[in-house]
Amino acid sequence: MPYGFDNDQDLDDSTNRVMLWGLVIMLGMVLAFPLYRWYEPTAREDARQVHLESLADTGSEIWGFNCASCHGVDGDGGSAPALNSTQYLQSATDDQTILLVSVGIPGTPMSAYALDHGGPLTSEQIRAVAVYMRSWEETAPDRPDWRSPPAG
Repeated sequence: MPYGFDNDQDLDDSTNRVMLWGLVIMLGMVLAFPLYRWYEPTAREDARQVHLESLADTGSEIWGFNCASCHGVDGDGGSAPALNSTQYLQSATDDQTILLVSVGIPGTPMSAYALDHGGPLTSEQIRAVAVYMRSWEETAPDRPDWRSPPAG
């Protein structure tokens, strides 16, 4: 005995409507994806810049409390080298600066500042100091004698 199905027009119409909406939504997403691909890189770069500015602000405060007494308020030297100099900033990478701040320099008054080495700063705070120092690069003076404390 063959199965006899009644055609339910309301069910067919409802199914077709749902499928049409699904198709419209899918096409909308297909068209929106290139816009997202165009917008996303600039949004990420903007977020990165905001993050670096925030780190530099934090680094400025940390510099004032921990570094300025030896390296000068603006990094122009004191009893320690002038780190706000073209020569230092072009020769030292951020990773090198972070390492020097973290572990210090044996045989000098520059002690370790990382918590892991008995200092007061977290790794994020040390990174903030490095970002702050890097912010000097555009206006850094030419100081071939950056390693020597200023005469006076």
